[in-house]
Amino acid sequence: MSYVSFHGKARLLAPTLLAIALAACSGQDAPAPADAAAPAKAPAAAPAEPAAAAKVQSMGTDQLRDSASTALRENRMYAPAGDNAMEYYLALRDKLPDDASVKSALTDLQPYTLIAAEQSLTREDFDEAQRLVALIEKVDPSAPALPRLKQGISNGMQVASRRTQDEAERAKRDAENRAKQQVEQQRLAQQQAAEATAARELAERQEAARRESERQEAERQAAAKREADARAAAQAAATPKPAAAPTLRAVSTPAPRYPADALRSGTSGEVLVEITVGTDGSVTDARILRASPPRVFDREALNAVKRWRFEPISSPTTTRRTLAFQPNN
Repeated sequence: MSYVSFHGKARLLAPTLLAIALAACSGQDAPAPADAAAPAKAPAAAPAEPAAAAKVQSMGTDQLRDSASTALRENRMYAPAGDNAMEYYLALRDKLPDDASVKSALTDLQPYTLIAAEQSLTREDFDEAQRLVALIEKVDPSAPALPRLKQGISNGMQVASRRTQDEAERAKRDAENRAKQQVEQQRLAQQQAAEATAARELAERQEAARRESERQEAERQAAAKREADARAAAQAAATPKPAAAPTLRAVSTPAPRYPADALRSGTSGEVLVEITVGTDGSVTDARILRASPPRVFDREALNAVKRWRFEPISSPTTTRRTLAFQPNN
């Protein structure tokens, strides 16, 4: 089967596999079906080192199941590192090695991780490819794709290394060519210097006339500058100074609502908002200048600043405010 067709089928099966994994996650204490143990297969050997990040390993089983379910709903099957369904289920397997639902979830997730590893290899993201291959190997050390993926990573890194070496050699040749060009340019410069010496005497005879012309031009420019400075000084004296921007004094600045999804996931961040305050003290316009993380707190930040009120001012003014979102606040 080709990679393209396999990838397409995997995408078509995604809803089914997700439902199976979620159902398996919720049934920790349910008895396994009678035919589940029919294929007699020796249990995999315990991994020599933790299968997931240290912070994942430190979670309890209930927290791991909740985190794995959330990751599946948000399509974080294998990434980002330390916050994906694969690592949560691997940690669960370490804690519950005989749980059939955990093993089933890992089996369902493995094809997606395999596709992602091949894609990382294609775009020469070898660090990510190695991370994903390590996850696959933790799930099934005898997975048929592992030798091919490991060889692909090794070959890809060698190709990238050779390409870097070729580029370095090409840069060296370019530097040598530039050095030769500089030698030739120096030879031409010496020749031009000799020709310049012959022309210097003519230039010296013309120098006296040129200096006189420059002196006259300098006097003309100095007179023109004095006249322009005088006009500018008169104009500056007649131009009124601009009024200072009005000072904003807050009357009411209600805090923004914390998005429920961000609060549950413990996500924090901040939003830089530019607001325009009208003469009555209300916010007449607001826009997002910067948000971290993007599109998480934007809406609540805008809703909050549009409710702000300030003391009336003489003229509309624009200012910036940073709204911080901390789940413990």
